[in-house]
Amino acid sequence: MEEYYILILTALMMGTLARLSMMTSDYRQYPTYPQGYLSHFTLGMIAAGLGAVAIPAIAEEEYAAITFLALAAQQFRDVRNMERQSLDNIEPTELVPRGTAYIEDIAKAFEARNYLAILTALGTGAAIFITAKLDQGWIIQIIAGVVVGAAVAVFLKNNLKGRVIQDIAKVEEAKISFEGPLLTINGVIVMNIGLKDSRDIFLKSGVAVEIIPNDANGVAALSNIGQRQAIQHNAATQLGIRKDVDEPDFTPIARRNPNNGNIVMAIVTMNPSVDCLIEVVKTTPVLESSKRKPLDSKVGRSLRR
Repeated sequence: MEEYYILILTALMMGTLARLSMMTSDYRQYPTYPQGYLSHFTLGMIAAGLGAVAIPAIAEEEYAAITFLALAAQQFRDVRNMERQSLDNIEPTELVPRGTAYIEDIAKAFEARNYLAILTALGTGAAIFITAKLDQGWIIQIIAGVVVGAAVAVFLKNNLKGRVIQDIAKVEEAKISFEGPLLTINGVIVMNIGLKDSRDIFLKSGVAVEIIPNDANGVAALSNIGQRQAIQHNAATQLGIRKDVDEPDFTPIARRNPNNGNIVMAIVTMNPSVDCLIEVVKTTPVLESSKRKPLDSKVGRSLRR
């Protein structure tokens, strides 16, 4: 196995770097620093190691070693469960909760990123193995492995990003008004605000948007309650929300217009900026659980004609 040292080390490095490139702590506040970084970095390195030794194991006809990949897949599914449980545990501490659908999406992403490390290492190892068989020098082998590994990592990373709201809908500024105690946004009744002081704060510091789906697929996705909860959470987290515990008047609510499927939402932020709110909504991910394609069905195609 000595001849595989270059292959294994290079593949391990590329797989680990691929996993490291996707470890960021942003407004989602996860993973936390430093415990979360350490655990996910370690898991990424283990995943990269499994991908790195796969090619040498096959070349040496050590097929029993490949069973470790199946074992790793089970362990990474446990990672998803761990992340889901961690986020569920801290959900009650959020002023505006993420929602179960958003949590499930985040947990799936952490599982998939370990597979990214495996596939990157596997691609790197395969490139080095092939160039070695072509009697190329070790420098050429490393260059080939790094290029192929980087290409695999970039391809997978781009495909893991998924779609965002601006891909399925337009987001426009909306007008907040009141019909007595009823908060309305572009004519859609959202909720009852009983206190006059709260109504005055909405009129003074509130900003609102209307999300207009591009087609029936977008209407179906935005009708999902989990998707709307994700939008509300992102807006509150990134813009800052003017509320505290037991102040339901200022909890953002994304309400659906039953006549056309549009979504309206108002929020009272620390620094009101409708342009920032529009940007936040546009960049909110479309959740896996909310994706629907009614236009691809037979009935949907007939309705489109």
